[in-house]
Amino acid sequence: MARTARKVLLGREIDAMIRRARKTQAEAGKLIGVSQSRIASAIAGTGNLSPDALRQLANGLNVTDPAYIDTLLELHRDNHKRGFWTTGHRRAYIDELRLLVDLEDQADRLRETGAEIVPGLLQHPSYIRALHEPLQLDTSDPDAVTVEDYVEARRARQQNLFKPNPPQFHAVLSESCLRRNYGGDAVMLNQISHLIEISKRPNIILQVMPFTHQAPGAGMEDRYILIRVPSPGAAGDLEMAVVEAQGDLRYIDDKAAIAIRENIFARLCATALSAADSRQFMEHIARSLRSRPTIRQ
Repeated sequence: MARTARKVLLGREIDAMIRRARKTQAEAGKLIGVSQSRIASAIAGTGNLSPDALRQLANGLNVTDPAYIDTLLELHRDNHKRGFWTTGHRRAYIDELRLLVDLEDQADRLRETGAEIVPGLLQHPSYIRALHEPLQLDTSDPDAVTVEDYVEARRARQQNLFKPNPPQFHAVLSESCLRRNYGGDAVMLNQISHLIEISKRPNIILQVMPFTHQAPGAGMEDRYILIRVPSPGAAGDLEMAVVEAQGDLRYIDDKAAIAIRENIFARLCATALSAADSRQFMEHIARSLRSRPTIRQ
């Protein structure tokens, strides 16, 4: 069963109920006639309990607040119907990416670093296209994912930054991801101009780490996203770090591991250019690109 933001939030509420009642997972399972592994998978967000089992578990743990039980049942209702991920542009989201896409949709705060590649939520369509066109796609299969599917899939994720009540988004961008040329000068001019424009939005903060600034130890070379999803229950907001390495995604919710990345991100923010100076820095790059003969005047 695919993990979703709602399943992860529900799992945290189940875990909190069990801990507050000073029960073990095995004891909680006995209350509703299921195994400890079934409880563990529900807590992890990889399994599920029926609505009746949720009510029975809450009552067995002396949780009787009707509003809270309604919250549990609402989290149980998942909007992802059968075929949700296998139609249209959503086919471009590989299994490991789907939880991230769902978390982004539910988040109220996103923080990210970009080293060699501009973060996906900030990419211009022509830049996205340039990243994917070199891939060997199967054009003989009419159902195969196309370059335009990848473009639309990423643009759909980006809409979270522009919806009503959007999340706060804060990124620290290495100068290298602004200088690394994908698709030619015209594409890079589109990309830099796009960054300048969206950096003016009240919910988006972009900071640039120039080559001339001494980065505070490790941090810029890692690709990770810090995500906060507000919780409607009693377990507190969901804080998660999503780390990408060699094309693989790891979802980390360990508080100590997240705290390390929180501290790294704070040090990067303190060392990078301010948001206003970063915009000026990007405008300088854009002027340089416009002056090149490859750009039609």
